[in-house]
Order: sequence, then C-alpha cells, then structure tokens
Amino acid sequence: MILASIPSPSQGVWNLGPLPLRAYALLIIAGILVAVWLGNRRYVERGGTPSTVTDIAIWAVPFGIVGGRIYHVITDNQLYFGPQGAGWVAALRIWDGGLGIWGAVAFGALGAWIAARRAGVLLPPVADAIAPGIALAQAIGRWGNYFNQELFGGPTDLPWGLEIDAIHRPAGYEQFATFHPTFLYESLWMIGVTLVLLWADRRFQLGHGRVFALYVLLYCCGRLWIELMRVDTANTILGLRVNVWTSVLVGVGALAYLVVSARLRPGRETVLTRATEVAEPDGSAVR
Repeated sequence: MILASIPSPSQGVWNLGPLPLRAYALLIIAGILVAVWLGNRRYVERGGTPSTVTDIAIWAVPFGIVGGRIYHVITDNQLYFGPQGAGWVAALRIWDGGLGIWGAVAFGALGAWIAARRAGVLLPPVADAIAPGIALAQAIGRWGNYFNQELFGGPTDLPWGLEIDAIHRPAGYEQFATFHPTFLYESLWMIGVTLVLLWADRRFQLGHGRVFALYVLLYCCGRLWIELMRVDTANTILGLRVNVWTSVLVGVGALAYLVVSARLRPGRETVLTRATEVAEPDGSAVR
C-alpha cells in the first residue's frame, strides 16, 4: 500500500485522572534519558567515572530547559506579548511546545560547566561523550511537534505530506490539507548526525570538544535548510528568519573551532580530571 499522506495524531494529551500525560513532555524526557545513557557509556569508554555524566546532567538538563524556553519566548515574543499575544502565563506553559535548541545548548553548557567544576573534571571530554546522545535526543524530541501539530513546512502533495487539522493551519494556508513534515526531516537528519558523530569519533579519535563542535556544525547545516521550509510565524532580520541567521553564525563558529582546535590540540585528551593544587612544605603550590 502506497502512503498517500501522514495523518496527524488525534490527540497529544492523555488524562490519567487529574494527571495529564503530554506526548511532548514524554518525548523530551525519553530523549534526555537516552542522551544520558549513551553519554555515560561513551564517557566510561574514554576512562571516565560512570556517575559523572549523570551528575552533570542533573545540572545541565534544568539549565537547558530554562534556556530553551527563554530563547523561544525572546525570539517569538509576539506569540506572547504582541497585540494578539497569549500573555505571561502562556509563556510559562512549556508543555504546549516551544524550546529553542540554541538557548537549551547555551544554558545547558553553562549548567554542565558548573557541574564539571564541582566534580573536578574537564568539560570538553564530557561534551564529546554526550554529543551523539544530544543529537539522538533531538531526533526523539522532534516527534513532540508531530503530536502538537506545529512547526511544519509549506504545502505539499508528496506521498509523505503531513495532514494538519484546520485549527492548526497558519493564516494564508487554510485551504491546504497536507504540509512538509519538517519534524520528520529533522528527526531523520539528527539520526544521521548521530551516526556520523559515532563514526568520526572512532575513525579520527576526536578530542578537546571537537565531537561536540562537529555536532553543532552538522545540526546547523540541517537546521538551515529545514528552517527555510517552515511556514509558522517567526521574526526576521533582513528578510530571513532569526533561526536561519543563528544557524549560519553558530555553524561558522563551530567550523572555526574545529579547524583551530585540531591545529592547536591534535589527538584526544589522556587526562579527564582537572589538575588539583598540592601544598608543598614551604607553602608553595604545585599542580
């Protein structure tokens, strides 16, 4: 049987008594668990302590969620504070969708840095270990957009076009029934990114944060063309969506880091912990 279109789910929330189970939240949680599991395995393979990634995730995950929501609210502020905005309360309803990956990565990195310093470990090896897991987590989490019927592309009559209910179609597209499933495109792209990262790390013994930088670069490449397909309302700069500019700038930065880091610090780290000061009898300190 040839697929004529992809039907959208009839609901994304299931109520267990007074407790609502939201597909968006469940998928985010599933992605986090997968990322921590894979990151922990990879960090142990590098010689790290088994509990380190979990301990860092306790800081990085909440920081990342808050950062992702802040980025979304700032870059799509008209959804909440414009003339037709939903208001402050809606801005806090994270379960309705809306996590900006750039804010999540930036704030998550801050939380990870704090946790790494507290644990006395170097952050780059942890970032390299967790990078494929983050990519896989994004592949899983994107399916939350499917359940919310959001962030889709332009109209299409391709066999894998996504059916969108009339209530979720943006202004000017009410007459169309099927749209590009950009959630699926990005999910598949991130699965590919995960595989590339695992291969490249084993093939080239990447270190000093280069696996993470490669993840950022590849994600930016995918997000760039996927972002250009979307038809949801978004703020623009010089005619291009904000996330397009962000993808370009962050991607160039990641590429620059890859090149410079490979020249300055070839190979992979042999030490995963930060140097500690030891007091000498004369009062001086050595590392």
